[in-house]
Amino acid sequence: MMTAYLFEFIGTALLILLGNGIVANANLKSTYGGTAGWVGITIGWGMAVFVGVFVAADVSGAHLNPAVTLALAAAGKFSWAFVPGYILTQFLGAMTGTTLVWLTYKKHYDATEDQGAILGTFANTPAIQSPFWNFLTEFIATFAFVLAIFYIAGGSFSGEQIKLGSLDALPVALLVLAIGISLGGPTGYAINPARDLGPRIMHALLPIKGKGESAWWYAWIPVVGPIAGGLLAAMVYMAIGV
Repeated sequence: MMTAYLFEFIGTALLILLGNGIVANANLKSTYGGTAGWVGITIGWGMAVFVGVFVAADVSGAHLNPAVTLALAAAGKFSWAFVPGYILTQFLGAMTGTTLVWLTYKKHYDATEDQGAILGTFANTPAIQSPFWNFLTEFIATFAFVLAIFYIAGGSFSGEQIKLGSLDALPVALLVLAIGISLGGPTGYAINPARDLGPRIMHALLPIKGKGESAWWYAWIPVVGPIAGGLLAAMVYMAIGV
């Protein structure tokens, strides 16, 4: 099982390295990617998911997301015994991946004075601050994401468990691309507690020039919203069958 934990770490680190990497390329000062825009960011995140899932899938099932891990366990498709180890390695992978983004773009972080742009390369804040509606956005987006994951992974059975395989990497990437383009505008579509909270912790810890605050007032929403949405998806999946 240690190998599965290792690949959850590697897959999540790659996901965040490439995902937050496209945001850094688009938002930080004096990069070549400053014209990427929202479409470029959503495509970049989709490709980041493709790489992370493709690398990790055949070993760990490529959850790369505590909301997915908890939803699969709640549906009886993943052992609860492995949930703590998966979530821990997902968070560690996210923290490592975002640190690598900072190292890659160090000089551009130094040149960027916009604190919001800097924070946006680590974690999300809402376009319009409204806690209930921000929560609902993350809840709905993650519900759609996780419910689709159940059916994308549904052909890969191992006893009572299901898992993604490497051939599922492209469908999952397209799913994330669709969610980003369609539902990502209000909150930046975290849909993954590790993806937001792990990098937010590193934003607080790293010696980033002029970084400002880490927006802890918002941090609970990209954690609780995705977990709740994922658990509802598990309930729906169990209710309607496979």
